[in-house]
Amino acid sequence: SKIGECMSFDLRAKNWDTEDRVTRAKEISEEIIRGLNLPKEISVMEFGCGTGLVSFNYKDIFDKITLIDSSQGMIDEVNQKIKSEDIKNMESFCMDFTKGERPDEKFDFIYNSMVLHHISDTKAIFFDFYKRLNKNGLLSIVDLDTEDGNFHPKDHNFDGHKGFNQEELTDMLIDIGFEIIESKSFYSIEKLVNGEKKNYSLFTIKAQKYKK
Repeated sequence: SKIGECMSFDLRAKNWDTEDRVTRAKEISEEIIRGLNLPKEISVMEFGCGTGLVSFNYKDIFDKITLIDSSQGMIDEVNQKIKSEDIKNMESFCMDFTKGERPDEKFDFIYNSMVLHHISDTKAIFFDFYKRLNKNGLLSIVDLDTEDGNFHPKDHNFDGHKGFNQEELTDMLIDIGFEIIESKSFYSIEKLVNGEKKNYSLFTIKAQKYKK
């Protein structure tokens, strides 16, 4: 259930930043903005920021970063880091888009990493992103390619998607009014599943709110 999953993220927040996750977030953060040629002064938002592992790589790249997550535990960790590193250009909010909670402002760039597969209604969230973006705004997504269902251990109350087919997602984005800039796999995560090493690939999709 959604509640169960959120609770489990709250509990896992304190020990979230493993060396593997930090390294992976660095690579993902580079891929998210690669080729987009984004100016420093735009307003950016990370949806489903977790402990901010991706966004903290951008603290000198963008003037203002808004971090949003539905887990209070994750946001507490983010706030702790913002405070201890004395970061002035980041603010965070605990918000659940699936319950209709929204920031008031609009953004030039929205990005998210490994969040989408936790949300059952993908199209609704894409539509939200579209509405939250300024004219010609950009969206960058990183998530799992279609997987065998073993990426998430069975005990984490997971009821989301077993990864995604990139083509289905790009079709969905085009339907809503995005233009696709890029869609590709770029990274592989190795996981131990029942004592067996398995590889799961990540994709990036970059899209622009269609210039009407």
